[in-house]
Amino acid sequence: MSELFGSVWWLVVTMGLLVTFHEYGHYVIARRFGVKVLRFSVGFGRPLWMCRGRDGTEYAIAAIPLGGYVRMLDEREGDVPAADVDAAFNRKPPLQRMAIAAAGPAFNLVFALAAFWLMFVVGRPDYLPVVAAPTGVAAEAGMLAGDRIVTVNGDPIDSWSKALQKLGESAVGRRDTVVEVVTATGAETRRTLAFSSLGPDVGERQLFDRIGLSLAPRELAPVVGKAERGKPAAAAGLAAGDRILDINGRAVAGFGDIGTLIAEESSKTPQLAIRAQRGAETLSFEVAPTRVTEADGRSRLIIGIAPPDAHDATLRYGPLAAVPRAFAETWDVTASSLNMLKMIVFGQASLENLSGPITIARFANGSAQLGLAWFLQFLAIISLALAIMNLLPIPVLDGGHLLYYLIELIKGSPVSERVQIAGQYVGLMMLAALMGLAFYNDILRLSF
Repeated sequence: MSELFGSVWWLVVTMGLLVTFHEYGHYVIARRFGVKVLRFSVGFGRPLWMCRGRDGTEYAIAAIPLGGYVRMLDEREGDVPAADVDAAFNRKPPLQRMAIAAAGPAFNLVFALAAFWLMFVVGRPDYLPVVAAPTGVAAEAGMLAGDRIVTVNGDPIDSWSKALQKLGESAVGRRDTVVEVVTATGAETRRTLAFSSLGPDVGERQLFDRIGLSLAPRELAPVVGKAERGKPAAAAGLAAGDRILDINGRAVAGFGDIGTLIAEESSKTPQLAIRAQRGAETLSFEVAPTRVTEADGRSRLIIGIAPPDAHDATLRYGPLAAVPRAFAETWDVTASSLNMLKMIVFGQASLENLSGPITIARFANGSAQLGLAWFLQFLAIISLALAIMNLLPIPVLDGGHLLYYLIELIKGSPVSERVQIAGQYVGLMMLAALMGLAFYNDILRLSF
């Protein structure tokens, strides 16, 4: 249940931040052009909290945290006092209305830049893109264990997550991909991954298995990265930084040996004698392992220690150096998102790639567990996705309003009320269809 509550919590945090920033963009530009704002709401539906500001605007937090809105004074939505006519949204010139409509997505873009910048300043832990023994398409391309991926289709690769992003994008589009690698012997070579050979029957869930690449395991020293409070190791006195030398007299060469020795020695005696080095001292501990049941139903004995940090490609920059990196990352993620959208529209990518709030909630929780830097990256990606989605020329979205105002600017008169009403219905049906498909994909993912 903790994963469920965590997912709900981090979804609320994510949408609360991004929706507030998006709607604040509309609000601040509307106020800048003298439009009277009636309500600023984060969330839809019945308000859970509301207050009225000195400017007369109602500020509300509503029950459904999947969006928000800024309601402005508008003669098309009711009678407007003669004294307030100049403050009505519909009385403003088309360019000003376009600026107000575009401000929400623009603020999402600014948020993404800021989040990426802070991510680089904090430092995002990652792994060097060195692969284990490949299978599938990667093996057919001649890739070998120990190959370090340097570029994918000419794009520099500095981390495992970036390699997965670029390879996944190419595989979804079934595009053959040139990967430059440095082999375990230091030689530079190229491999061509024939993603075009993947049939249409290979869905989203099987894609990375068919690519056939996994991260090479790291050799971890037998050092305690963390001793969990309340678990046997911490209770016995073991602490982070202790280097485990032997268990019941059997030498420990790497962290992976610890679990094996605990299982083997616990069958002989319930109390394990563990020797560890702490600084210049060699200490002895008596530890009684405890049995835990995993999510798959299997049980194992543990003493409650975590390995040391194995990340070897932390992306960290100073405040100034992080600025161009943030712009580059924003551009790269935006280009990848637009490319994915294009592939979906033209049938080159499956509709399975659409995700809804359930998947977003799960990723929000997962990224939050990985630390601040990963959560900031997640926020930036979702913020860019919201900006792109809202700019689509669909009535009821910002992009639909921008299209109306552009037509008005060109023809010199507003789009007729009849056309706008028809557009609203069409837009609502399109959004309902997209949301239904996204929910359907979410539910399918839950079953795997």
